[in-house]
Amino acid sequence: MIIISPYSKKLLSGKENPKNYPFWRELLAMIDEPIVQVGVSGEAPLVEDFRVDLSTPDLRKLIQECRTWISGDSFFQHLAWDEGKKGIVLWSVSDPLIYGHPENINLVKDRSCLSENQFLWWEYVEHDPTKFVRPEAVKDALRVVLSVEKKAEILFNT
Repeated sequence: MIIISPYSKKLLSGKENPKNYPFWRELLAMIDEPIVQVGVSGEAPLVEDFRVDLSTPDLRKLIQECRTWISGDSFFQHLAWDEGKKGIVLWSVSDPLIYGHPENINLVKDRSCLSENQFLWWEYVEHDPTKFVRPEAVKDALRVVLSVEKKAEILFNT
């Protein structure tokens, strides 16, 4: 099972968070694995198995059970890192060299897309879909993650 955590924290202004990946539907159509979405009340469900408002212990347990995960820059990627579970992070305006973990596959379209000031509130940054990698790049990264996992499984089963 693959976990997706598609949304970053809602902005006080009500505007779209500039870190929310805009191509989830296209990406999900390319994935042939069971998918569980995690999130909070008020977020749009993207898959049938949407688990809302899980406690931190429940999220930790789910992370341990998954094959991998895909998320934007949000709380989820830090919790998964704390659990030692590698995944894929979809970046746009925030810098993975500051906010990310090198153990993950950190997908950045181009460093020129990153916000000039990484320490302002994200309220002041507009959501721009052109700053994200296309779904095909995420699918390729997922293929790599799953093939590495399969190789590790073979090594441990011999």
